[in-house]
Amino acid sequence: MRDWRNQPTNRDASVYTHVISEEEHAAWWARTQDDPSRRVLIFEAEGRPIGVVNFFDLDLDGDTATGGWGFYLDHDTTTAEGTALLLWTRVMSEAIDYAFDELGLDELHGEVLAHNEAVRVMNRRYRFVEGEAEERFADGRNIEVIPIMLRRTDRRRRR
Repeated sequence: MRDWRNQPTNRDASVYTHVISEEEHAAWWARTQDDPSRRVLIFEAEGRPIGVVNFFDLDLDGDTATGGWGFYLDHDTTTAEGTALLLWTRVMSEAIDYAFDELGLDELHGEVLAHNEAVRVMNRRYRFVEGEAEERFADGRNIEVIPIMLRRTDRRRRR
């Protein structure tokens, strides 16, 4: 999980781009594994782990069940095998289904960096709506972050 997250392409698409140390990862996992507002799932393809889906800030008890999400794949392997786009669409579809069908969310929230046009296009394909961009300072640089949201009623159904 940490090795995939530390791949340069995945770091470039993240708010925080620094290389995550073993100690930082262990501390994160210690906080995360028993947190009821989080779910961390391993995405598998053909029986092998190939990515991570992270749900966070889950509020399943309110009038509107909400949560945030993000994911990343083993970019190096999927690119070398020529399966990146196929698995990217598959993980998005399966994660969205999980959010609405298993977690029972009414709204799914996330963020995308403004410069990440490929992800923004894919998000629109899945009917995510972009909010107003906001400037942030992270890891020693200014970035533009765009919030995204998908309502259960607006999701694309798989055929």
